Amino acid sequence: MISKYMRYSQSEKMEIIRLVENSKLPVKRTLKELGVSTSSFYDWYRRYKENGYDGLALNTRTPVQFWNRIPECERQRIVGVAREYPEKSCREVACFFVDNYEYFVSESSVYRILKEYDLISSPVFSVISAKDKFDNPTTRVNELWQIDFTYMKIMSWGWYYLLTILDDYSRYIITWKLCKTMKTDEVKPVIEDAIKKTGISHVDISYRTRLLSDNGSSFVSGDLAKFLDKKEIDLIHGKPYHPQTQGKIERYHRSMKNIILLDNYYTPEELDRQLAIWVNYYNNFRYHEGIDNVTPVDKYFGRDIELLRKRKIIKKRTFKQRRKLYSNLRVQNYFKERNNLLT
Repeated sequence: MISKYMRYSQSEKMEIIRLVENSKLPVKRTLKELGVSTSSFYDWYRRYKENGYDGLALNTRTPVQFWNRIPECERQRIVGVAREYPEKSCREVACFFVDNYEYFVSESSVYRILKEYDLISSPVFSVISAKDKFDNPTTRVNELWQIDFTYMKIMSWGWYYLLTILDDYSRYIITWKLCKTMKTDEVKPVIEDAIKKTGISHVDISYRTRLLSDNGSSFVSGDLAKFLDKKEIDLIHGKPYHPQTQGKIERYHRSMKNIILLDNYYTPEELDRQLAIWVNYYNNFRYHEGIDNVTPVDKYFGRDIELLRKRKIIKKRTFKQRRKLYSNLRVQNYFKERNNLLT
C-alpha cells in the first residue's frame, strides 16, 4: 500500500517543512490549510532532523557513489552563486548553475554543500493548497489567462489593489496595474493591455483566449461580460469560496507579497516601482518548479524545449567527466600505494 506522503516530491516536502517552521499559524492549522496530514508531516520532520535533505527522499538508503562527488572547485563556485543570489532556493541555485556554468548539479547536492556553509535560505511558499492543473490542463500559451485582485497598503494613502493577468500555461505575467478601486472600469483597460501585448485579437477564433476569475463583483458584472463578448473572450468563474481554482495566481500573489511587503511604502509611485522590479525578476529570472524549472519567459516564448535539451546534454557530459576524474584518481592512488609498499 502506498503511503499518503509519496505523492510529494523531495523538494515539496522540504518546502512544506520550511513553511510550517516560518508560519505564524499553529502547526495543525497550517497543515490543514496545506492539506497535509500531521502524521505525514512529523514523519518527514523526523527524517529531516536525522538525515537532512536526503532523509526526505522516498528511498533514503542510496548507495554511496564516490565517482559522482562534485570537485572542490565546482563546490566553491556553487557557494559563490548562493552568496551572490541569496534570494534563490537550492533548486534555483542548481538550475542557475547548470544554465550558466554548463556543469550539472542536483538540488540535493546544492543543499548539502550550502548546509555546510550555513547558507540555506527559506524559500517563498503559499499557504494555500492550490490546484496545479485542471482536469483538462492547458497545452499552449494564451489558451487560458487567470486574473485576480489583491490588496496592498500604502502608508497614509490607504489600500490599493493590484490587478494581475497571468498566463496559465507558462505562469508568465502578461500585464498588471496598481488600481485605486476594484471596479469593472479598472479591469477593462488591463484586459485591453493584455490583448495588445499578446496580439490575440489577430488569432483564429478557435484559438481565442479564455479568462478565469473569481466571483468578485467586478468580474461578474454585466458590463464586463459585454466587453469580453466584443473581444471574443470567454469568461470562466471559479467555484465560490474555493480560491484553489485560481491557484496559480493566488500563489503568485503570495510569493510576491512575501517579498514586496518586507518594506513599507509611502506613495503609490514607490510601490509601483518595486512591483515592476518584482515582475521583471519573476518573469525573466525566477526558475519555476511547476514548468520544469525554467523561467516563465522561456516557457511563454517556447525556449524551454531547447533549454531542457541542453540540460540533458550537460548532465550526461558532467557525469562522464566525473567518472573520468575518479578513474584517474584511482590509478594515481594505486601507484601511490604500490610505491609506498616498495619503499
